Amino acid sequence: MQALQNIQHFLKGVKMDNQTAALLTGVACAVGSVVVLVKKISSHRKAEEKIMRAKSRREESLQRAEQAVLRYKESHPTTDSFFILALSLSELTKQLKEGSLTPEDVFYSYMEKTLALNKKLNCCTEVLLESLDQLKTVGSNKDGLLYGVPVSIKENVAFKDHDCSCGVIINLDQPVEKDSVLVQVLKKQGAIPFVKTNLPQALLSYDCSNPIYGQTVNPHNPQKTSGGSSGGEGALIGGGGSLLGIGTDIGGSIRIPASFCGICGFKPTAGRLSLQGVRPIYRGQKTVSSSAGPMARDVDSLALCMQALLCDHMFSLDPTVPPLPFNMEIYRSSRPLRIGYLENDGYTQPSPSMARGVREVKALLEQAGHTFVPYCPLKMNEIVPELWLRGLLADGTTSLKGGPVDPCLKPQVFEYRLPKWLKKIISFLLKPVVSVPELWKQHAAVEDYIHETIAHWRSCKIDVLLCPVIGPAFNFLYCGKTSVNTNYTFLYNLLNFPAGVVTVSTVTAEDEEEFEHYPNKFNKVFKEAVAGGEGLPVAVQCVALPWQDELCLHFMKEVEQLVKQSKK
Repeated sequence: MQALQNIQHFLKGVKMDNQTAALLTGVACAVGSVVVLVKKISSHRKAEEKIMRAKSRREESLQRAEQAVLRYKESHPTTDSFFILALSLSELTKQLKEGSLTPEDVFYSYMEKTLALNKKLNCCTEVLLESLDQLKTVGSNKDGLLYGVPVSIKENVAFKDHDCSCGVIINLDQPVEKDSVLVQVLKKQGAIPFVKTNLPQALLSYDCSNPIYGQTVNPHNPQKTSGGSSGGEGALIGGGGSLLGIGTDIGGSIRIPASFCGICGFKPTAGRLSLQGVRPIYRGQKTVSSSAGPMARDVDSLALCMQALLCDHMFSLDPTVPPLPFNMEIYRSSRPLRIGYLENDGYTQPSPSMARGVREVKALLEQAGHTFVPYCPLKMNEIVPELWLRGLLADGTTSLKGGPVDPCLKPQVFEYRLPKWLKKIISFLLKPVVSVPELWKQHAAVEDYIHETIAHWRSCKIDVLLCPVIGPAFNFLYCGKTSVNTNYTFLYNLLNFPAGVVTVSTVTAEDEEEFEHYPNKFNKVFKEAVAGGEGLPVAVQCVALPWQDELCLHFMKEVEQLVKQSKK
């Protein structure tokens, strides 16, 4: 009681009129606002400082690489870089092993090309200056399948003492402590990882832009995106600055840039290659499996890369990877194939050029003696929203906290950036839906869908599948506005089927004209996204059942060869 009386006595002593109370309340609010503003300014300044340091590191690495190239050219004036850059990977590795080319000549030829290309395309996040030292000792790995080959790697593939930011500011200034398993195996096989390549913020777009390194553009048209999320790889290889690169794919992130940039890309069965040291934007998402895979100019390069990576060294470094060496017999098989095909999956309509690409390749394969069976994926209207999107974006883009959202992502992220009070209401209402039992049900639904699809595949008695891929390359800022046609790639991540992309043609004026006559119900934004695509690459997608990676690559090789022969 005494304490209460003391408080009352104190309050009487500080009794104030309404005007004073209002004044103090206003001051308190003002002080609070200032505190919030100061914190916001401080956070913004710290983010800007991180970005500046990252850009400074990139600029320093580019300058030092340029100086190294100049020194080498001055001391080796007879190096024929034009000849070297024109060689395929198989031709290059042959000449390196024979000694008719030196790793130094190859390395500096590609470094010079990459530096020039980066100025046009903004495809690199950093030159790996350690490659200059590795070049001096690469002779110890002369028996490696990739001896002396410069290899580019996506920014989220760990390389010791370098960031894996995934294009997110809060991940900067956190250099990794060791190389990823894939980088270790590449080095063991004599390859020289020499540059890291750009990606979209948080790997959440099939564009290629982030607030740290900016927008990567398409090597065939700088007014178009290179695709994503392995867009830096697509641009660098498509522009001739790299023979071979490593990307990652969780919804088409290897295949879409391959399609946009006119190269080949392969998404293996998830688990076939090690993901140790390959950074995702968030861990623990199990509904849709990610894969690391090769990107290159031709299919033989993809196969050689898979052969090099699927070795005892990788199986030893990562025992969770099944010890399945590359089966060259299947890759080189000549038996006729029974091929499923589709121009339209019943969910979205591909662009005229991509549908034409499938038709033309189908005709070539039929002439070569292969058999075709019409095929249509199951339950597309159900699996797109319920299984794929719900599983992949279950975090509501919380992974983007700690910095500004890149313009290419804003349209698709907006719906997840709701006010906290509204999120709380939604969270309360949806709590039974996103409970652990419901998550298990979702995983079970994915398993059921995989088994149903395999049964459907076998009932059609097909070996492989030919289908469209998203394309041609989009105009800037449209990837975040529409997800139309991404179902043609993400389906095979959900199913965990190996899938690859082969460039087969270019967009014609007739393709552009046909787009004008597409039905009104067709997505208007998609038409705007691909407008002005004449001359851009056209690709097709090849798919096989899980763990039949070599068969998928064999099918891709068959497509590539027949297309080349038809052009002659």
